Amino acid sequence: MMDYAAARIKMVDNQIRTTDVTSHSVLNAFHLVPREVFVPANLRPLAYIDEDLQVAPAANGQPARYIMEPSPLAKLLQLGAISKDDLVLEIGCGVGYTAAILSQLAGSVVAVECDEALAAKATATLADLGYDNVAVVTGELEKGYAAEAPYDLIFTNGAVEEVPQGLLDQMREGGRLVAVVGYGNAARARLYIRSGDTWSHTEYFNAAIKPLPGFRRSAEFVF
Repeated sequence: MMDYAAARIKMVDNQIRTTDVTSHSVLNAFHLVPREVFVPANLRPLAYIDEDLQVAPAANGQPARYIMEPSPLAKLLQLGAISKDDLVLEIGCGVGYTAAILSQLAGSVVAVECDEALAAKATATLADLGYDNVAVVTGELEKGYAAEAPYDLIFTNGAVEEVPQGLLDQMREGGRLVAVVGYGNAARARLYIRSGDTWSHTEYFNAAIKPLPGFRRSAEFVF
């Protein structure tokens, strides 16, 4: 029988701490949340390898869905500087693993998911584990969830081609948005900050993470 608790400690020490993640709250959240509970049963022995784990195959022209590799996920969460006072919107909840991590860092979390089966799975798993400060909602990812806006932090749980204005509009004054913009090895982690009706961003590091559905830029006509 695999010792998941020992594997979790090893993941934090060998995969996360070694990639410049120093935030105690982020490290502690990864220690607390059982990654193995969120992955498909056949992948549980691999729950703590430093790779993306597929939780849903590609379908209907949409990409396959994954739990993000631990080290880039931790670096992105650290970039968000999340506190217990924050209301967080997570874009692309999937099976709920990142929402569970966010539940340890933030005051409350709204997690939006476009796949109803994944949303149902996330809701059930989060409830079973007692993460009661997370609400999973279904909807188009690129539209966010305006009903609970404005948010202190918006976290995109996957790579996007661009960040839509409609999502930026859901940030609180002084709020942050963390996104990986671009695909493959050239993709960059960005932190957006809102000041009045202007949004500035800073790029921090390369992050080759899996794409989220719904964020491809509209094709432009060329004459």
